[in-house]
Order: sequence, then structure tokens, then C-alpha cells
Amino acid sequence: MGQHYCLFDTAIGPCGIAWNERGLTRLRLPESSPTTTEKRLRATLGSPAPATPPLPIEAAIAELQRYFAGARIEFGSIVLDLPDVDAFHRQVYEAARSVAWGQTTTYGELARQAGAPQEAREVGQAMARNPIPIIIPCHRVLAAGGRMGGYSGRGAAATKRFLLELEGARPPADETGQLPLPLP
Repeated sequence: MGQHYCLFDTAIGPCGIAWNERGLTRLRLPESSPTTTEKRLRATLGSPAPATPPLPIEAAIAELQRYFAGARIEFGSIVLDLPDVDAFHRQVYEAARSVAWGQTTTYGELARQAGAPQEAREVGQAMARNPIPIIIPCHRVLAAGGRMGGYSGRGAAATKRFLLELEGARPPADETGQLPLPLP
């Protein structure tokens, strides 16, 4: 199945998106340059071809652009295709997608929702491997006790804090750091 991708501009910089005929397969947040964003996106796809996005992907891009401009967007209508994701991670990603804009949950709660209450660390690993951040909102998942926890994207916890603040959520007060991304 052919993978295609394109870069698109947002209020926080150029993002990369990839898809196949079944749905969205990857999303890459801005890196240090558009070239780096494209290079890292392509590295996860095998042999992708740059392309003009079809209408469903254009709609996803428009929603992402509005999201990064500060609009309240729920991404539930976007069809994802995650063929290389195991069943447990798929359950975790589905549970994460149910966490509403501006809300948070914990790794432990997602583990319970996925039917494996003792697997909070495995949930953390799933979030670290999330191929479609924002749409699978791993930034809304906090560590035990409501602590910030990790974030594997560029800027680490500061980016997670930025995304939570963009949504009007109150990030935990136990983490500090300068935000690597400009506020829209």
C-alpha cells in the first residue's frame, strides 16, 4: 500500500503528514527546519512519495491548522490507519483519542481503559511511540499524581506544557522550562 506525504504550514511551523488509501498514518510536528521535519517523516515511512493530499487529508490538515491557531478542535472524525501497531497499543490509542480537548488523564487510567490496569509503563511506551501526535493526544496523558511526565517530541515536557496551555488545560506546576515553540 503506497504511502504519501506532504508538509503544511501551521502557526507553530511546518508539520508533516502521511497517509495511504485507508487513512492517516503519520503526523510529524515541526522540527528545527522544514527539511528536518520532512527527513524524519520520510524515515518512518519506507519509500513514501510526496503528493497532493486527497480531500479527507486536506480536511485533517485544515483542522490541525485551526488547532495550532488556538481553536477547539476534536479530531474524532479523522480516519487513522495503523497497520504496524499491536492490539494493546491500538486500544491505548483509542482510549487516548477519547480524552477531550483541554482535559487530561493519566497513564494508569489509560491502562485501566485498555483492560490492563497494571500496565501503566506499557501505556507510557505506547505514548512515546505514538505515530500521530495531537490526533492521538499523548500530550493529554500525565504521570501518576498528575505530574507532567515525559513527552518524546521536540522540546520534551516544554512542548507538552505548550500544547496543554494551548488547549486551556492547567499543566502541572511541578515542571518548568522555556517553551520551544512560539505561541500562536
